[in-house]
Amino acid sequence: MTSSADPTASPPVLLDVTAGIARITLNRPDRGNALNQPMADALLSAALRVANDTEIRCVILTGAGKMFCVGGDIGDFAGSSEGTGAFLGRLAGTLHQAMQLLASMPKPMICLVNGPAAGAGLSMAISGDIVLAHPSAHFTAAYLGIGLTPDGGMTWLLPRLVGMRLAQEIILTNRRVGAAEAASIGLVTRVVADDALDTEGSELATRLASGAVAAMGASRRLLHESFASGFASQMDRELASIAAAGESAEGREGVNAFLARRPPDFPSAS
Repeated sequence: MTSSADPTASPPVLLDVTAGIARITLNRPDRGNALNQPMADALLSAALRVANDTEIRCVILTGAGKMFCVGGDIGDFAGSSEGTGAFLGRLAGTLHQAMQLLASMPKPMICLVNGPAAGAGLSMAISGDIVLAHPSAHFTAAYLGIGLTPDGGMTWLLPRLVGMRLAQEIILTNRRVGAAEAASIGLVTRVVADDALDTEGSELATRLASGAVAAMGASRRLLHESFASGFASQMDRELASIAAAGESAEGREGVNAFLARRPPDFPSAS
């Protein structure tokens, strides 16, 4: 698919970096933030920036308008001149590069699910370390309804969050999971009041950004590695990680602050 971009149009992904916190906003609200190639390209660009900028200490991912992301833009699938398979391969491949960067970056990510999430939108919505959901949010796998299979890491994330049996049901039946159920089964961290999503998300991001971010990044890595590791080998990883943390600026500052009975100053120590 080739198309000329409208220079006056809003970018499909917004990136704001303020006080060490990056906010990535999916920005096609008139299309339910449906994922097309320009959005995937912009998301990858944003992921590269936030993953590699050492001044960024916490990342927020959210959507503009009343929906988080309804999944892939099916109109673009049908209108592609390159064939649906090639189109989807390029789109999913770009998304996967972005998702891998966000998953492996040495800093925490918060997802603020401001409304419905389906398909790749579901994969993105549940990818955060902490996921806060608006009461209007609901979650649908959606792929099998149009004869496709999941992408965006859904088949890795979903069974680890809710268990294999529930993951099978959610994907194979396409049933909608409401916000309250999503919190009860561990799909999201919690549901927040309908007027408090941005405020609570920003406060949480500020708290995380002022914490031991390098240790958070190492903890993220350990958690991801644990699913492919035996108990003994995972403890070996933990041993190496805690020893390295103890020698780091963060570790020294944390221990010194504890002994001095004062709050640690992790940003200046990192």
